[in-house]
Amino acid sequence: MYGLLGPNGAGKTTALRMLAGLLQPSRGRASITGIEAASLAARGRQGFLSGSTGLYAHLTPRETFHYFGGIHGMSGVAIQRRIDTLSGWLGLSDLLDRRCEHLSTGERQRVSLAQIALHDPPVLILDEPTQGLDVLASRALRDFVGQERERGKAVLFSTHYLAEAELLCDRIGLLFHGRLLIEGPPSAIRAKCSADTLEEAFLRIVDNTVA
Repeated sequence: MYGLLGPNGAGKTTALRMLAGLLQPSRGRASITGIEAASLAARGRQGFLSGSTGLYAHLTPRETFHYFGGIHGMSGVAIQRRIDTLSGWLGLSDLLDRRCEHLSTGERQRVSLAQIALHDPPVLILDEPTQGLDVLASRALRDFVGQERERGKAVLFSTHYLAEAELLCDRIGLLFHGRLLIEGPPSAIRAKCSADTLEEAFLRIVDNTVA
């Protein structure tokens, strides 16, 4: 699991959108599992969650899953199997037949996460998935991401929450003004900066860059 950290405007969302195949890099190459990120093959191997991942207000989560499952070429039986699995993991059972317009922010985020994971892709790309969520919704998302990691999925997410990144990530990278300043295991970054916390290391790296 890889966490992309950085202040607002650092380039986190831009980087993730390039990996999701939604933006073309001006230089270099973006790829997913060795496949050009903008290709249909790569898009089928990843699920991308962002602040703009919308739900159709007039559809229920169940209808949403069947619609997007059909787009991914899944059979009705396979879709229902994934609905059952994801509902258990994300606590969606009581939400499946309510119209999305009546769901809370946290409920919509959990449904959106299930939507992008429906086709069971090997790569999940999550752009600040817990932003604006309450404690319970954030915990549910973290637990799900941790389960996917244990299943062998590659998870890349951006966050402002350093404690969250330190808790979840095997490796992190710090973006600042479009530049990757440092990356590695959180413990190694703390040690390199002689810092007790990731926040302290973050501030020292940025201060040295600005200076």
